[in-house]
Amino acid sequence: METPANDNAATPAQHALDVLARNAEDAVALDTLAGSDVLIPVPDDVSEEDATNPSAVALPVLEQPGGVPVVPVFTSELEMSELLPFVSRYRLVPLGALASQWPADDLSLTIDASSPHGLTLTSEGVRTLLARPEG
Repeated sequence: METPANDNAATPAQHALDVLARNAEDAVALDTLAGSDVLIPVPDDVSEEDATNPSAVALPVLEQPGGVPVVPVFTSELEMSELLPFVSRYRLVPLGALASQWPADDLSLTIDASSPHGLTLTSEGVRTLLARPEG
């Protein structure tokens, strides 16, 4: 019997990532993704006070092959646990708000890195494609 793997359980953000894998310029998918909340792993060395501070988010930075720094975010706990099973804390943050405050330096963002619909954007791509005004 052929059934889509958890297709009914996929989040709107995951559907948007699937669309963007086929058409990177799909404006509706970009808007859906920017309007979605993402899970940001909280690094172990961040205090509980900093981890729960509503006005600041500690970004976990991993190094990709080639030395490129990247911040991993996820569309679900399942996606996060597949790549980072040791993460015990995370923050739920609107992706568009995160993107609107993205640093100008060379820091990439990867969404659901271990999945077939994973997406990695450069710092400029984050700010130009996903940033949305707050409010």
